[in-house]
Amino acid sequence: MAWRLGAALLAGILLGGCYRPIANYDPWQVPQSAHMNATPTPMNGQALNPTPLQPRITITPAPAGPTPTPNQPALLPTLRAQTDEYTVVSGDSLARIALRHQVSVGQILKANPDLKDPNLIEPGQKLIIPPASANEQATNFKTIPDAELFYSPSAVGFDTFAVTAQFAGKLNGFTETLEDETTLNGAEIVQRVADEFSVNPRLLLAVLEYRSGWVSSAGKTGISEDYPLGLKDANRKGLYKQLSWAANEMTRGYTLWENSAVAVWTLSDGAVMRADATINGGTAGLQYLFSLLMGKEEWKQAVSPAGFYADYNRLFGFPFAFSIEPLVPEDLTQPELELPFAAGDTWYFTGGPHVGWGTGSAFAGIDFAPPGEEFGCYESQTPVTAAADGLVVRSGNGVVVQDLDGDGIEQTGWSLLYLHLATNGRAGLGTYLHQGDVLGYPSCEGGYSTGTHLHLARRYNGVWIPADGSVPFVLSGWISESAGLEYDGYLVKNGHTVEAFNGRADFNAIGR
Repeated sequence: MAWRLGAALLAGILLGGCYRPIANYDPWQVPQSAHMNATPTPMNGQALNPTPLQPRITITPAPAGPTPTPNQPALLPTLRAQTDEYTVVSGDSLARIALRHQVSVGQILKANPDLKDPNLIEPGQKLIIPPASANEQATNFKTIPDAELFYSPSAVGFDTFAVTAQFAGKLNGFTETLEDETTLNGAEIVQRVADEFSVNPRLLLAVLEYRSGWVSSAGKTGISEDYPLGLKDANRKGLYKQLSWAANEMTRGYTLWENSAVAVWTLSDGAVMRADATINGGTAGLQYLFSLLMGKEEWKQAVSPAGFYADYNRLFGFPFAFSIEPLVPEDLTQPELELPFAAGDTWYFTGGPHVGWGTGSAFAGIDFAPPGEEFGCYESQTPVTAAADGLVVRSGNGVVVQDLDGDGIEQTGWSLLYLHLATNGRAGLGTYLHQGDVLGYPSCEGGYSTGTHLHLARRYNGVWIPADGSVPFVLSGWISESAGLEYDGYLVKNGHTVEAFNGRADFNAIGR
């Protein structure tokens, strides 16, 4: 039996209302024996020891096809022509201030000679912000479609394990023990990052290949196993953390672009490039990632046809063969969802719209805390319930992902992410849940958390859908709204308002 992307994608296209420019292209065929040995990435914190794959897969690079679909020029922020004064607020960093004002950290330091340490700024501190400037115009070359940035229908049928084995590079024999004491091989690490951040595993492999050569060879000379992407940060040592960082930053670049929040790329050597308004979000995500790693000349090479694009073509072929247009339809509507707890229970709305995963995604998530007297991290006995009918397609590490469109594929159509669920009582993989069925119990498991709560987020075709955007996040008739700052927001219904608050109070109590 062969797995063919064309057939898998056809199902996704019919369900998701999308199309591909090259409809009959079969990029790879995985024999049944090879595929059956490719054990899925574990989500229960246990190490896996799958039977090693043999490189028996045949990959057919995607042929060149139609040129990338033209898109309307992005609405970019206007570059300031005057000097401003900025007052530091709690939670600020110099990098965040620089990004907000479309300048580099170096430019701010030069304008503030008394600021000796860029890591030491305090609320209330006054900073001079120089006029925004860009050294030159960046390229308008489109590198990848949006569908290749996200773990979208374009990746349905893509077997990370078999593809890694076929290329038989350093990644194929690589293993790493993570902080949770899970030992994963190279393909499992790529797949785990793809699942967690909803970033296309094909893109992660291509980025790793471009930076280290680990996918197709023994690796480039001088590449450290601690820093395979070249990010020399002691807090991000190892393949899992390097790829997680890259996935997060590519998603951040896309999010900034889609929110019209960036007009320039500030490169690692301080050079500032004026972003071209005609590129797409997926390309913007890559340009942003490379800006964090490279100086001007290296960056210009990386985003040119002879850079990353050439390596991607060598591995997988023409990237726009994987286009899905539109990835998120303009007329998208949310299915009916209920608040994720039982009728008669009173919970507390503790977090307005904020990132769906990591720190770079759209503000796709909202938070609820269970009733009770406890504070901090504990395992609550108050159940979380399914907000809709659907199949559990991923479960473990504090996470349950529920597919809502009936095809059992996380990458197509609507899916819900429930985060911080305790191991005990958590719905298992393959469980079909009806709206209102018990799904698990809130805890601090999975990701960073200072207190027991539930994080709920939506995706469509793998894209994080903002909880404060054009597709209203509606739960039992309550509509999520933002107050302008991350975590600060409201739930509104029939003239009644519940305000987000990191605690338990009358004004953030909510029930069904």
